[in-house]
Amino acid sequence: MPDTTCHMSISLDGFVAGPEQSRQTPLGRRGIELHGWHIGDERATDADRSAAGWLMRPRGAYVMGRNMFGPIRGEWNEDWRGWWGPEPPYHAPVFVLTHHAHEPIEMEGGTTFFFVTDGFDAAFARAQDTAGDGGVDIAGGASTVRQALIAGVVDELTLDIAPVLLGSGERIFDGVESFGMEPVEVLHSPLATHIRYRSRKL
Repeated sequence: MPDTTCHMSISLDGFVAGPEQSRQTPLGRRGIELHGWHIGDERATDADRSAAGWLMRPRGAYVMGRNMFGPIRGEWNEDWRGWWGPEPPYHAPVFVLTHHAHEPIEMEGGTTFFFVTDGFDAAFARAQDTAGDGGVDIAGGASTVRQALIAGVVDELTLDIAPVLLGSGERIFDGVESFGMEPVEVLHSPLATHIRYRSRKL
């Protein structure tokens, strides 16, 4: 079975997004500070570029939460098509968890967003069926990653630990009682410590 991966930037105090997420600040207040290592900070090093390669490697399908897909809550009341413009970076099917049904949205470059209303397990099963040998990535946000970790389906988890304290926001490990992984590679720069974990069951 191909691997299921997840790659998240995280603060020293365990938050993957700051508080007060909005259309203007999709990562929450100060959340952007977690991502300097791959979005143009001039202090980025070869370690950061290697970790960015891990982040951007092609996958066969993705699972993400509705909060990551966009800022709209409740019923769909506008033609929102994601944060990423006409050609999102996924280039594969993306299964979006939501409580409100929506027709699939086909984008340029091979990305199609499918909206799944019957929970994480159903979305993950559809992603596995679709991905073939390409594997599945749990793209985020915090709640979706947390559900994947609790379900025990993540084979490889990469954390980019930024030397930042956010104080509050969105966590991925709340309610995760068993980690079951061990570090297999560590890279570091002034902007982040990149730790790649593999499941001990493999």
